[in-house]
Amino acid sequence: MYHDSAEVQPKLSPLRACIFDVDGLLINSEDIYTDVFNKILHSYGKPSLRWTTKALQQSRGIIGEERLISGTSLPLTPAELRAEVANHHDPFKDCQILPGVLTLLQKLSSATPPIHLAMASSTTKPFFATKTSHLPFLTSYFTPRTCLFSDDDDMRTKQGKPAGDIFLLAMERVNASLTDDHDDDDGGKAQKIRPEECLVFEDSIAGVAAGRAAGMRVCWVPHEGLREVCKGMEKDVLAGKLDEVEERLLALEAETASKDSEAVSKDPEAVGTVNDSNGIERRALERIVSEDGWAEMIGGMEKFDYARYGVRLHD
Repeated sequence: MYHDSAEVQPKLSPLRACIFDVDGLLINSEDIYTDVFNKILHSYGKPSLRWTTKALQQSRGIIGEERLISGTSLPLTPAELRAEVANHHDPFKDCQILPGVLTLLQKLSSATPPIHLAMASSTTKPFFATKTSHLPFLTSYFTPRTCLFSDDDDMRTKQGKPAGDIFLLAMERVNASLTDDHDDDDGGKAQKIRPEECLVFEDSIAGVAAGRAAGMRVCWVPHEGLREVCKGMEKDVLAGKLDEVEERLLALEAETASKDSEAVSKDPEAVGTVNDSNGIERRALERIVSEDGWAEMIGGMEKFDYARYGVRLHD
């Protein structure tokens, strides 16, 4: 079932560029992160990670690490947690591409005119290579210049998500890559791409807020677990109201933690688990559009509506 906003949707500029997050959006690395976090938690006698905790941790850097530590009562500092995760890098060598991703990239890149593609990820470039070196079909759709990571020199003076810096910088790189070969329909040199002509694809709440902060449109493709804990909050997520959403999630986290504590003695490894599969299967259930029409939630990449964004597919 599809649920569109009752508001009249504004006339939006045709899409010219798409900027993609990586973890949990293009590849199933978020599920691997969950498995790794759970191994660490279990080694300290803690129950499995809850989705409320994970929702507050995703794409939030050291703040997210502190929330994960606090929400799980891990006796670690953020630096120690990162060191523990670094000891579990091997599983990331088996990352898989999520359903619908390659078809979407192929259709966007072969559209008339082609849609420019870029990446903007909170991961580091070496770790991205660990996750994707065996996935050449994925990386072939992006040029190195338009792939931006948290350890990039250009990010040193920028803020990470939920600030919009990383997406604006990715757009700047796409514009820098435009040459005389990219002409407009009248044969002239292509005009620089503007934020409102960009669509950000994200799976995290903070990532959605970053896309909105950049003045770009956003397509939110959340994991089923995140979608479940965000029921009733979708419009606020899509509007980029991060503070309000996180306040509600923190309240839900406290409530869930209280219930879990009563059940820990029964089965420590099952309580609060966020992952019951390898994460490759995505269920495309519904589409929700923000009140202003600038953001939408879809259940999977295969549900992307090309016509909505003025993308003319190649016959």
